[in-house]
Amino acid sequence: MGTATRLTPDLLERAAGPLTVRLDPATRGRVGECHRFLLRCLAEGRPVYGATTGFGALVGLPGRAEAADQCESLLDHLTAGQGDDLPVEVVRATLLARLWALAKGHSGAREAVLDALIAALDTEFAPAVPELGSVGASGDLVPTAHLVRGLRGEGHAHLAGRRLPAAEALRLAGLAPLDLAGRDALALVNGTSFTAAAAGLAVAQFARSLDAALRLTALLAELLGSAPDFADPALLAAFHHPDAAAAGDRLRALLAGTVPSGERPLQEPYSIRCAPQLLGAAGASLRHAATVVEDDLNGVSDNPLFFPEEDRVCHGGNFFGQHVAFAADLLSLAAVQTANLAERQLDLLLDPHRNGGRNPLLAADPGNQHGLAGVQLAATAITAQMRRTATPASIQSLPTNLHNQDIVPFGTQAALAAYRQTRLLRLLHGSLALALRQAAHLGDRLPTAPACAAELDRLAQALPPVSPDRPLAADVRRAADLLDAGPGEPPHSDRPCL
Repeated sequence: MGTATRLTPDLLERAAGPLTVRLDPATRGRVGECHRFLLRCLAEGRPVYGATTGFGALVGLPGRAEAADQCESLLDHLTAGQGDDLPVEVVRATLLARLWALAKGHSGAREAVLDALIAALDTEFAPAVPELGSVGASGDLVPTAHLVRGLRGEGHAHLAGRRLPAAEALRLAGLAPLDLAGRDALALVNGTSFTAAAAGLAVAQFARSLDAALRLTALLAELLGSAPDFADPALLAAFHHPDAAAAGDRLRALLAGTVPSGERPLQEPYSIRCAPQLLGAAGASLRHAATVVEDDLNGVSDNPLFFPEEDRVCHGGNFFGQHVAFAADLLSLAAVQTANLAERQLDLLLDPHRNGGRNPLLAADPGNQHGLAGVQLAATAITAQMRRTATPASIQSLPTNLHNQDIVPFGTQAALAAYRQTRLLRLLHGSLALALRQAAHLGDRLPTAPACAAELDRLAQALPPVSPDRPLAADVRRAADLLDAGPGEPPHSDRPCL
């Protein structure tokens, strides 16, 4: 079992299935000390938000006298989400993100709460959580309330591909319903873990998609017989953008050994010639977003925070998810422009006037067959959907909660949008990969660069030529999965340890 010191997007992805996590003694010590400090503060009559007070705008009024009743009060009024269930992988990534935050020992939760999250992660259990309800500030309150309800055996949950009553899903998973006491409920909901988890999953997916975009661009240039001058190191060094230079380095490595056909125009269309600049800009955006999101995942977005060693309770606004909101919106924009590139490269391959003399729509027998016509229609629709939903969420502030939350970042919506954008981008790359495989089947030219030849071999082994026509939806998804796997990368096997 490996030891993890930081929560990363890669670890979030691995929480989609059963994940073994353990707390080391030092972590348990921090968590226990913080909880005992909370109890001492309450015994001394100190004001503690959510423990001695009402919630939100009602902070000036006393809460319920009994701690268990206070937990119920919080969950009752927040279980108000609407919309479809969030994907299981997002919910389970949130379980891990929330566990990681509580393990910092600043939230006052009992060890038993962390143990319940650990037990759930070790199974396939995932509470059913509606997608709409969070404004990304004061915590992802509404969706996390649904998550906690599911852990308690209330509402519904997903287990092994089935949506079940949560109590039944817990029983089948061998889990005990979560028991809440003290400040446990607020410690679970009062943080932006859904925002950080969804953004983290988007970061991990987009990183793979960017590498796929570089591999597909190189293969496209090879099949067309393009000269690799567009990736010239001196050219890109003069541009003075490190990420564009890095994209050029990757493209040159992929194109090493290429023999241009000598039949292409002096300058290729922008979808090839400007690929280092476009994908470099996307890489710079990803690099920034990854830093912001990983910092957020490894921080504490609760309120208040407890510092036993300083004898202090600090009330503030760490739950205000603006950092991740901005980063997620930037990630969405980068994903959409990368999608635009893939859609244009697909169009280039299907156009007989620009695709190196291949048949229109890459049909093996044009007229009797229609090749990738349907794939292009679907790719066009996906691109339009991505563009339409790329409006930034991080600036859509609306005051709510009696103007207690008078400005909010909508980080959850931004993060979920970025997650969906990166999932759609996979399908555009799958469509382009299928077209490249078909273009190699129909054309006279095969790759001369070893890396591109190996990439084409992987595609050809998984995707038969399109002749005669056949339904291609599954082929696109198969190609997307193949690109996601990367060129022979081993699967993850180690487990995180706090």
